[in-house]
Amino acid sequence: MGSETWRDRGLHAQVVNSLGQEIVEGSYAQGDILNLDRLSERFAVSRSVLREALRVLQSLGMVEPRQRVGTQVLPRQSWDLFSPQIIHWRGLGDYFTQMREMLELRLGIEPVAARLSARLMSDAERQAVSRAAAGMVAADLAQDGRTYLEADVEFHTLILQGAGNTVMAHFASTVEALLRTREQEKRFTITDYTPPSAHRHNDLADAILAGDEDAAYRHAYATIDATLTEFVQESSGVNGSAD
Repeated sequence: MGSETWRDRGLHAQVVNSLGQEIVEGSYAQGDILNLDRLSERFAVSRSVLREALRVLQSLGMVEPRQRVGTQVLPRQSWDLFSPQIIHWRGLGDYFTQMREMLELRLGIEPVAARLSARLMSDAERQAVSRAAAGMVAADLAQDGRTYLEADVEFHTLILQGAGNTVMAHFASTVEALLRTREQEKRFTITDYTPPSAHRHNDLADAILAGDEDAAYRHAYATIDATLTEFVQESSGVNGSAD
């Protein structure tokens, strides 16, 4: 019984990930009706496992069951685009567009979080931010992309969670998921952009450590804005080379 339950969970996850990725990539278009009989045969799962998987996609705003019609694929505007799961799927195929959209959003949130963190963080929290920034600089020098990513995730998580705002703290999981999409890209390794980025993070950490709210806001904005510019440039290069 236990092994069967584990197997169902594995099949459930496989169906969720496969269908979610296919919807994101456009294999199923807005308005398409998912044929449960075909999907059940394709994945070799019971209807109950399939329905449970579709309930997960429904909770993410990607599909909706309609009476006498079936389960219909919803437009992107309905999706929970802050969900780490959807961020992961988009990162596999819609990487540059998602990064641009999310960085534009982060420009409006993280500088404010940095200002609040500079005001509200405890000494221990400030020191943790400083250590994370120093870890990014050290990882860059060591050409260690994985350690750099982990320090980057910790850095932004600390600031968003240290702002004294539960909504900003919740946004930290979205930012983490976004940063981790770099694991699927060549950018996961250290690049020419990394040294100046690491030092911008360090400048922001120094401002928070000093309790300088205006400098924290300014450095946070500069950090994200530079990354946005970088991604727009890279996206143009990718699109240009595809022409």
